[in-house]
Amino acid sequence: MSRYDHPRDFVGYGATPPDPKWPNGARLAVQIVMNYEEGSEYAIGDGDAASEMYLTEVPGAALGAGKRDLIVESVYEYGSRAGFWRLMRMFGERRIPITVFGAALALERNPPAADAIRAAGYEVCSHGWRWIGFQDMGEEEERAQMRRAVASIERTTGTRPYGWYCRYAPSLNTRRLVVEEGGFLYDSDAYNDDLPYYTRVGGKPHLVIPYTLDVNDMKFSVAPGFTSGDGFSAYLKDAFDVLYREGKTAPKMMSVGLHTRLAGRPGRAAALERFLDYLVAQEDVWICRRVDIARHWIATHPAEG
Repeated sequence: MSRYDHPRDFVGYGATPPDPKWPNGARLAVQIVMNYEEGSEYAIGDGDAASEMYLTEVPGAALGAGKRDLIVESVYEYGSRAGFWRLMRMFGERRIPITVFGAALALERNPPAADAIRAAGYEVCSHGWRWIGFQDMGEEEERAQMRRAVASIERTTGTRPYGWYCRYAPSLNTRRLVVEEGGFLYDSDAYNDDLPYYTRVGGKPHLVIPYTLDVNDMKFSVAPGFTSGDGFSAYLKDAFDVLYREGKTAPKMMSVGLHTRLAGRPGRAAALERFLDYLVAQEDVWICRRVDIARHWIATHPAEG
């Protein structure tokens, strides 16, 4: 028999998922995430051993330890300088509320972006102090960075974060630290369901709102992935259509993952725009923030014990 230090559940809701009772009888809750990470990624200038190599326009590029990659740095800067504002205009024109997975240092380094997020009423879910891996981080360092991220986001946006989401991948301590921090309503470090669910951490119920790695523009920069805007928009629409059809009898949740330096590029933004126009034209759909889902689930499906 195998032993896992972190519990796994292969059954979930099974064939009889609960009725989420979305507001106004919606058949589907759609939640769009804009990842804001630019300025918090691995960088020589921030004391890291190597430059960032992940989710760029040049997959696999590596100049070696100790060398700044000015191209990758520039690609990231596009997200904060231009892509962010393009996506913000697209959401604002359609009155679409979103959740921002915000790395705290990235928001600190672009006050106008933080101000725009606050003015729009968007949720900021903590994406860590920096956009770096947690899987090998010591517990005390992880706890300190979590606290630093919470305090920073509250300063830059005026509201503490109520959700948590790591860069790949959380450590075995992450969820426990989220619960111990005491102010989070949920975490999204899971990809294992189409509905929120409770797990138990230290004997306490804790809400998980799963995220997505497939309905995600990251697949423009990892293989196998999207190679055209048409492929991206078709996949978004297909995912929506299946979940919307199922929602006639068993409502679900759909997550969409975006990055300012990826979906914020014009060619990809055009594909995203086609999907957003399709989305807002549908009936019986609840487009919301993740914190709205968390509050609804806690109120409608309170945890036992």
